[in-house]
Amino acid sequence: MSIAEVEKNTEQRMHKSIDTLKADLAKVRTGRAHTGILDHVQVEYYGNPTALSQVANVTLIDARTIGVQPYEKKMAGAIEKAIRDSDLGLNPSSQGDMIRVPTPPLTEERRKEMVKLVKGEAEDAKIAIRNIRRDANEGLKKLVKDKACSEDEERRAQDEIQKLTDKFVADVDKLVVDKEKEILTV
Repeated sequence: MSIAEVEKNTEQRMHKSIDTLKADLAKVRTGRAHTGILDHVQVEYYGNPTALSQVANVTLIDARTIGVQPYEKKMAGAIEKAIRDSDLGLNPSSQGDMIRVPTPPLTEERRKEMVKLVKGEAEDAKIAIRNIRRDANEGLKKLVKDKACSEDEERRAQDEIQKLTDKFVADVDKLVVDKEKEILTV
C-alpha cells in the first residue's frame, strides 16, 4: 500500500460517512411530508418483513399528506398497521384502496427534540470521520515501519489527512445547520 492509496481510501470512507449522515438526516421528520420518512417501514408480506416501497406506491398528495397505494388490495390492513406501529408517530387512514398518512405539525418542544436528535447524528458522523483519520494515520505509521516511505512523507501525508478530516467535519456542521434551520422553520 502507498501513501496515495491510504489517502484515497480515507477520502472514500469519509464520503461514505457523509452519505450515511445525509440518509439519516433525511429520515428526521420536519413539518412537511415527504415519502422518505416511510423508507424504513417494514410490512409483513407473506410472512417476510418487506420494505413498504416493495409492496405499495408511496406518493405525496399535498404538503402535509403522504398517499400509499398498495399493489395488492388485501395488503392495505398490513400496511396501515406497519405505519401505525413504526416509531414515526403517524396515524394512517384508509380511503378505499388508498391509505392517507397525514403528518401532524410539529410542536415547539418536538422541534427541539428533533434538533437534539440531528446533533446526535452529527456527532456520530464526526466520531466516524475521526476514527477513519486514526486508521489512516496508523496505516501511514506502518508504511514508515516497513520502510515504504520516509518520516517526512508520512508527516506530509498526515497533514493532508488532517485537512481532509477538517473539510469533512465542516461538511457535517453545514449539513446540521441546514437541517436545524429546516426543522425550526414553522
